[in-house]
Amino acid sequence: MMTPMRYVVLVLGIIISLHYILSFSHEAYGRATSISNIKEHIVGSGSGVPPYKVPIPEEYYTAKEVASPQGRKANAVIVMLARNGDLNGVISSMKQMEDRFNKKFQYPYVFLNDDDFNEQFKKRITELTDAKVEFGRIPADEWHQPSWINETLAKENREKMMQNNVIYGGSVPYRNMCRFNSGFFYRHELLKPYKYYWRVEPDVKFFCDLDYDPFLIMQDQKKVYGFTISLYEYEATIPTLWKTVKDFLKENPGLVEPDNAMAFLSDDGGESYNRCHFWSNFEIADLDLWRGEAYSKFFDYLDEKGGFYYERWGDAPVHSIGAALFAKKEQIHFFEDIGYRHEPFQHCPQGASHKKGKCWCDETQNFDYEWYSCLNRYDKMF
Repeated sequence: MMTPMRYVVLVLGIIISLHYILSFSHEAYGRATSISNIKEHIVGSGSGVPPYKVPIPEEYYTAKEVASPQGRKANAVIVMLARNGDLNGVISSMKQMEDRFNKKFQYPYVFLNDDDFNEQFKKRITELTDAKVEFGRIPADEWHQPSWINETLAKENREKMMQNNVIYGGSVPYRNMCRFNSGFFYRHELLKPYKYYWRVEPDVKFFCDLDYDPFLIMQDQKKVYGFTISLYEYEATIPTLWKTVKDFLKENPGLVEPDNAMAFLSDDGGESYNRCHFWSNFEIADLDLWRGEAYSKFFDYLDEKGGFYYERWGDAPVHSIGAALFAKKEQIHFFEDIGYRHEPFQHCPQGASHKKGKCWCDETQNFDYEWYSCLNRYDKMF
């Protein structure tokens, strides 16, 4: 009998495959453009063991029955983008975060909104934690569609996406969010003091106790990007994204990290994009990756092309491409022991990790190696 998870994946896969077939002609653009001048910067598959298969050293774990926060901490923050109407979903996510991790470590929270948070939101949130909590408003020019976007063209393209039943195809607010998460959240005044962040969204689930500090793993092992779920992007939302990426790399070949993760993104050395990306609703990452010269130029280039609005470029593929090209592949980490669900997919730790984390998810309901997952491509890089 087909499990519910496999049924959801099958149905979603059929829908996405239909979008892929309908938009197949867009792929021709990638094969017509040479990238010979950047191939020397692209590293393919290597050999060895993926970093996540090396156990976390025991000294990182908290002692049993610890009643106070641990002493050594990274310069890190938990970030949530939410609106006042998301309160119940925010509380659900935050309560799980506190119970499974943050009551032991007490990292601060930053909440961001395109409007002012109301007093009820602030009161309910601050009652959930002893950690520092700050509430910030997003500058209007970082959230709304820029004036230089041709709205006539953008509207025509949105209508086409709606006709083709592309998810969020007609939504301008969704595009605003994707653009903000791609290029602005890390510039916010409230995040400037921090080096690392953990992105959390409303209505997600954390299945396991986390008795070590993942921020210290990032810091001590010089990781810059951490994920739990990876999958393929909808082709219909990014028809010209990879051509734009290649154009950028032609103009800026020196920005590519020599020991990069291009093999995760492409099966032919960068000629075409296989659509793999890290699902960015969960991220534990180094803010300096986005603040650096390479990604800053990369985002500005994408933004000028207008694909966030003329198409529906998501922050997940944009972040993933940025991390894969501008960081070493060893600096991208799969947090195998963090049980996580964002509808409709979940990562449920397996074996010893499931037991150690006292996870409450069903091990058989795990997306890692379903046919629409990209984790196998990540594994093959090492």
